[in-house]
Amino acid sequence: MAITGRQNQESDDQGSAGIRVIARAADILRALGKHQDGLTLGEIAQIVGLPRSTVQRIVKALEDVNLVIAASAAGGVRLGPALIALAASAKEFSIEEFARPIIQQLSRDTGETIDLAILGTDKAVVVDQIAGTHPLVAVSEKGSSLPLHCSASGKVLLAMMPQERLAKILSRLAFTPLTPNSAASRQQLEHEIEVVRRDGFAYDHEEFRLGICAVAAGIRGPGDEIAAISIPVPTDRFRATKDALARAILDRTQALQRRI
Repeated sequence: MAITGRQNQESDDQGSAGIRVIARAADILRALGKHQDGLTLGEIAQIVGLPRSTVQRIVKALEDVNLVIAASAAGGVRLGPALIALAASAKEFSIEEFARPIIQQLSRDTGETIDLAILGTDKAVVVDQIAGTHPLVAVSEKGSSLPLHCSASGKVLLAMMPQERLAKILSRLAFTPLTPNSAASRQQLEHEIEVVRRDGFAYDHEEFRLGICAVAAGIRGPGDEIAAISIPVPTDRFRATKDALARAILDRTQALQRRI
């Protein structure tokens, strides 16, 4: 049987409505997750920005499957026991699993090598990589180390740390110059970290290796773990593409962060 245009439109409209209901239910569950003692319908409506009548309908549906339950005899609702079973069956994800679709997409978009690095002992460690497709690309090995003071990934990881932890690491760094462009002092590096915090990304202009530049941005996992996604590029090509690469990596990492 052929589907007419009108029927197709009605199906799309119903699908969109269903997606909105799911999104609103998720908002309600997240609001309750921040208030373990429960909330009244009016309080939920105010937090999620929905009419009380809409909240009431969604909460009733969630109550029917024990995703929320009555908070007390006086009223209100809180998260229900059905969520415990769901949480117990959820797989624990590593930061590498969260980031892999992003680094794959970035490599397809740019044709460049994409690295994922996490914090090691006073260094950044490459834990995943997608090789680029250009005839000349920058490639390092998985498991290799990057210096914190003079690599784009290292500067991003430092910028994401709480100030107390950052101060401890900076006090241990040797600031060994690897090229004439490497940060040579704690004061210089602290200034660069402030720039990274302001802009959301870091550059490496031949600071780690001559002939190679990079741009990096950070992501924070669901367990508050931190990682840096970087794009190392031969210097000649980097000069012409660095602004576009910075926009691309910032857009992708921010989109991933919103999902996390």
